[in-house]
Amino acid sequence: MKLLKKILLAVVLVLVVIQFIHPKKNQSTEIMATDISNHYPVPADVQTILAKACNDCHSNNTRYPWYNNIQPVAWFLDNHVKDGKRHLNFSEFASYRIARQYKRMDDCIEEVKEGEMPLESYTWIHKDAILNDREKQTLINWCQGIRDSIKAKYPADSLVMPKKK
Repeated sequence: MKLLKKILLAVVLVLVVIQFIHPKKNQSTEIMATDISNHYPVPADVQTILAKACNDCHSNNTRYPWYNNIQPVAWFLDNHVKDGKRHLNFSEFASYRIARQYKRMDDCIEEVKEGEMPLESYTWIHKDAILNDREKQTLINWCQGIRDSIKAKYPADSLVMPKKK
């Protein structure tokens, strides 16, 4: 029984200590020169969809919920945001090579069509991020429009992602 009390006390102590260790927040108030909106048109309806369903994980400006102040939740969210930005970051989109821009828009289309984005784990809490059919089609059409403009502007060989060695 004494050992159990010591273990419980150690667990509580660790939980208290980790409350003081937080990752840096992914928040930026300025629009970067590499932001997608500086290079491709983003209509108001698309901007609304991106703001409610995409930007928290796919931009440099995350809206954090209150529970982000509790550890280890903040670490989980930080990892989730970093992973999302690794795949696609609308704030840095124009810094990608043209082939990657082209591919990422194709990926967006596929993920939205398949219902894989936004993630189910995100929409559990963010019910407003669940996209209806009209919003999905609006987002798909926008991504396709960007792909079409890239395809019209650049040679076909520049749109192919290099093979990984």
